[in-house]
Amino acid sequence: MARMTDEEFETVVEEALANIPERFLRALDNVAIVVESEPDDYHFDILDEPGCRGASVRKDELLGLYDGVSLVDRADGYEGDLPDVITVFKGPHERCFRSRAELVDEVGKTVVHEIGHYFGIDDARLHEMGY
Repeated sequence: MARMTDEEFETVVEEALANIPERFLRALDNVAIVVESEPDDYHFDILDEPGCRGASVRKDELLGLYDGVSLVDRADGYEGDLPDVITVFKGPHERCFRSRAELVDEVGKTVVHEIGHYFGIDDARLHEMGY
């Protein structure tokens, strides 16, 4: 199991974001990206919502979560809403990956995966793409 301090993990997430092409980052409108230690019941309730593009996942393996309305699902006049939130979970990443290198690589994939949901890409397609 790989371990990191909270600060190290946040830096890894920031570095993953820095690797996203600028044109995609510019398209992220009203999206907050946060780090949390562990998912809680609120996060799993989101996965159970109708229309959620999330896959079934064990509670100890949820690496990230997109909570919001994807671009493809937004109606005309969509504005003024609270920000969408992408959450990256530290604990599951540490438990699922043995080495620091694996953990860092997977954080990058998780960030891309959750941003993909913002653009309306479902889990099946993201997995086909390697995310």
